[in-house]
Amino acid sequence: MDVGHTLAAPGATSARGRSEFAFNLDLARALARALEDRGFPVRLINEDGLIASLQARPQAASGTDFLISVHHDSVSEHELRPWVWEGQALNYNDDFAGHSLFVSRDNPDTARSILCARIIGARLQRMGFVPTHKNGRRRAYADTQHAVHYYDGLAVLRHARMPAVLFEAGVIKNREEELLLRDEARIRLMADGIATGLAACLRNGLPADGEAEADARP
Repeated sequence: MDVGHTLAAPGATSARGRSEFAFNLDLARALARALEDRGFPVRLINEDGLIASLQARPQAASGTDFLISVHHDSVSEHELRPWVWEGQALNYNDDFAGHSLFVSRDNPDTARSILCARIIGARLQRMGFVPTHKNGRRRAYADTQHAVHYYDGLAVLRHARMPAVLFEAGVIKNREEELLLRDEARIRLMADGIATGLAACLRNGLPADGEAEADARP
């Protein structure tokens, strides 16, 4: 499991000034625990935020069965609005919220990557998590229903030698969603959903807990 971004390049800044890397680390740690509770050994990559390069991430995953890269989403610069939070001049966008998933057609196992992304997406939606379709404006869909997109050029996906998915947990520029994404109970709930879906895919390629196979189709 890859923790997106680094201490030196921490990614987006939330509406209240927290780094994306901090959000990514919280969710990745919760997801690692959820997978370990299901009997899956987890290699947590970049937990210290010091990884040297994008290419080093899939290299560090060598020998594993699956790579998931944990991220949180933002919006384009022109969509941001200014505001002041606790004396800080920051920006926000409350128009978009929700999770999304990305796969690369340059990955050697695109089919398995898509399947696992669909099953994760289906599980989260059955739990009440709502995906965002804002990324459909720029990225083609692999599965519209579950907000699974193609992003072929992402180094962490295309250089992986195993199936790989990048997960965007939510939009940290959205002031309401940011608070949800910082809530420990909700982080654990989302991690549980991702882990349930991923475990089902890794074990047998089927939707989790009796979900209809149609839920995992585009």
